[in-house]
Amino acid sequence: MRKRSIMAILVAAALGLSLTSCGSAESTAKSESASSAKSESAGASSSAPAASSASGTSSSGGDEKFTIAWVDGNLANESNAVCADAAKAYAESQGMEFLLLDGQGSGETQVSQCETLIAQGVDCVIVQPYDAAACQVGVQACIDAGVNVLVTKTTIEDNSICPFVGQDDVVAGEMEMEWIAEKLGGKGNIVIIEGPTGISAAINRNDGIENVLKNYPDINVLHTQPADWNRDEGMALMETWLQTGEQIDAVVAHNDEMALGAYDAIADAGLAGQIYVIGIDAIDAAKKSVADGELDATVLQDVETIGQKTVEVAIAMCKGEKVDDVYNIDPILLTKDNVGDY
Repeated sequence: MRKRSIMAILVAAALGLSLTSCGSAESTAKSESASSAKSESAGASSSAPAASSASGTSSSGGDEKFTIAWVDGNLANESNAVCADAAKAYAESQGMEFLLLDGQGSGETQVSQCETLIAQGVDCVIVQPYDAAACQVGVQACIDAGVNVLVTKTTIEDNSICPFVGQDDVVAGEMEMEWIAEKLGGKGNIVIIEGPTGISAAINRNDGIENVLKNYPDINVLHTQPADWNRDEGMALMETWLQTGEQIDAVVAHNDEMALGAYDAIADAGLAGQIYVIGIDAIDAAKKSVADGELDATVLQDVETIGQKTVEVAIAMCKGEKVDDVYNIDPILLTKDNVGDY
């Protein structure tokens, strides 16, 4: 009996030591896990936001957050500014960090900005080229550095090297020239106010105009000259042409700003309503002018949709998803009959 009692005591003691040991190990493991989690949390919160975004970390909603940079050709251009604002609003609504840089009318500045963004480690660079040739260099630099890059609104010289989101400016040029040709009954004298030399939008819109003119041999182009997308320059150019005394039946402008300037000159000369005037972009001032019976028409470049779609494609690229080479947003002819719908 005595032996059995001693054995029972020893077994109970052994069990107690075993349970104490297990409880201590579990407590230690929990403590170490909590300490590790706390350390990782502190490390994450001390990281700089830009660095976190550039590495594609997860946002609080569980979606990946990327840093997307938009390198604009010239934000002084209303159409560009509206497009960039739409892109920014959409990017931020998706939880992305959005950087907006202004090339201020210099392709060389845009190239420098691309190089800086590469060094910063952004996830995607969107280039809205001011100069097709110069911006080709900036886009290629991004590609060489392994940075996602795409082009929006206007193109580089060889846009086959990256995706493009925008409108087909050849089609826009054809659309405005065809409308003028119909209004003139296929014959008359026109002047063309061009965008800046070397800019893809100006080149392509002019190609579209020329495509249509081939079908109307009785339409004579009296003058064609750049006014650099600028309203004051468009007005000055039109004043000079009116002073020649030549019969001018229509003005075909590569954008609305220049078309509005041409209309100002025509109105000042007492010729309002006697010369057709059309532009491209459908900026707010142009839509109001068409509604008021001043400008005769404009071709809508849907820059808000272009801005949003560009960011959608940029996010897809950052996620490693397959994207198309080209996304074209169709232009729409606006006249007094339908401008109120837009």
